[in-house]
Amino acid sequence: MKKIYLVLIALVGISVSCSDEFTNVDPIGSLNDSQLANPTGVDLLLTGAYSVLDGVRNGGIGNGWGRSADNWVADVASDDAHKGSTDGDQPDLYELELYNWQTGNGYFMARWEVLFAGVNRANAVINLIADSDDPTAFTVEKAQAHFLRAHYNFELMRHFKYVPNITPETAKANEFNLSNVDAATALTYELIAAEFLLAHADLPAARSAAYSQAGRPLQRTAQAYLGKVFLYAKDYTNALVHLDAVVASGEYSLHANINDNFRSSTENINEAMFAIQYSADDGQVKQGNATGALNYPAAFGWCCGFYQPTQDLVDAFRTDADGLPLLTSFQDAANDVMNHDYNVAAEDLTYALPTVNVDKRLDYTIGRRGVDYNGYGAHAGKGWIRANTSDISGPYLPKKNIYQADDTANHGAGGWGQNLSGINYHIMRYADVVLMAAEAAVETGNLEKARTYVNLIRARAESMPAVAGVTNAVTKQYNATWTDASVARLAVRFERRLELAMEGHRYFDLVRYGGMPAHMAKYITNEGRTITSFGSKNAVFQAKHTAYPIPLSAIDLSGNALQQNPDHN
Repeated sequence: MKKIYLVLIALVGISVSCSDEFTNVDPIGSLNDSQLANPTGVDLLLTGAYSVLDGVRNGGIGNGWGRSADNWVADVASDDAHKGSTDGDQPDLYELELYNWQTGNGYFMARWEVLFAGVNRANAVINLIADSDDPTAFTVEKAQAHFLRAHYNFELMRHFKYVPNITPETAKANEFNLSNVDAATALTYELIAAEFLLAHADLPAARSAAYSQAGRPLQRTAQAYLGKVFLYAKDYTNALVHLDAVVASGEYSLHANINDNFRSSTENINEAMFAIQYSADDGQVKQGNATGALNYPAAFGWCCGFYQPTQDLVDAFRTDADGLPLLTSFQDAANDVMNHDYNVAAEDLTYALPTVNVDKRLDYTIGRRGVDYNGYGAHAGKGWIRANTSDISGPYLPKKNIYQADDTANHGAGGWGQNLSGINYHIMRYADVVLMAAEAAVETGNLEKARTYVNLIRARAESMPAVAGVTNAVTKQYNATWTDASVARLAVRFERRLELAMEGHRYFDLVRYGGMPAHMAKYITNEGRTITSFGSKNAVFQAKHTAYPIPLSAIDLSGNALQQNPDHN
């Protein structure tokens, strides 16, 4: 089975020596640490820390869909995805897409709460091991707990920016109400990097009989994550050192086809580095992607039509006569030739696909009318779109998160008929690492190294077959030497968008690139030319939207120890 399962019966009544919530205290009548400080108890608590990766836990607060383990909700705040469905379904998310962000929005609280649940569960493992008779017997378990703690804290930092550092020591002392702005208690990327270094020192270098589960990190995973943290901290020299080392190790490689990352038989090999291990059904309990269950087309009895790719993203996949992206002109009105069938009735048979060149990855990423949709036949148009034309939506559908028709191992459904996919979510895959290395190379003046890395990704795309129904897919590599850092930077960032589109990365990438308000203003104008229901809503992206607000409920629960992000005051 793919999932690291939580043995629920064994955990009933167990204390984790901390609170999953930000300010709650432990329940009375739970098992004490002395009863848990053994291999079985440590493994149970560690499994509990892993289990929060999927964003699902009992007793969570906020709007549960906001837990968004695969960060699809964050994509809606970027230029890659619309909320989808009807405007009135999930009004909290509607407000997020239109940048009408209120501190009481349940999506923000849900994400905050579940990430802190992960931090506190990791803290509990670290404390349990420290208090055991022989902490050295749990070296690998402690390294995993440090890795998970660093991961959850990294997610908190890039979502909320101003975050308190709840350490194992403060958790043990039940001191959860800490300042998120005081330098003594605030979380930083430097602290997160230090924790990944701790994890790296003691994680196994390779799988073995004693460490066989695909969802558990290796040393190279921690090193890659360390490089990512340095990238976010704009320490490009150290980022390149670690990311280069991962690439040079030869321990990972690109799949022959990008789609292999999302199939049950291949999702845990080659390119996989760290992924949420979903499972459609293990025969006992559903372990599918519950926080992504809204994101299926209105076809085949599926639900619920959310997470629709933008016209802007489709436009970005256009290529020139040499098979290269239109880096600076894809948004120009003169290039509005990729428009699909927005407001075209399904029964209107006069519609034809655009004939301009496109990157092959377009149709592995986005469902377009007339093109095969993951083996279910050609996308039939408006009949598969739940939204009305007055809703923010468009004619496109997501594909990477939708299981293939022939991949029945990933098919799953829940109690109310929702789709519970078994497709793993790649928190980090090798292509991501290669492109981060390319970015660090540009910023340290290694332009040709960056071109080599980008061409690794483009070579895979070039060699892939076009999706059935597409005759104009042309993807080529960059053959000319890169000498201009600004052009190289744009090419790397553009490649990252194409390769990782609809995988929950785009919003965070745009934030760290800087200049996001101007970028989003241009996007909103471009998008509104085609998706008029979006343009008419007058969305305005401001500087404050580069970080989520601290949830009002969290501030209240902390006794005002937490302070609001300055831009959201």
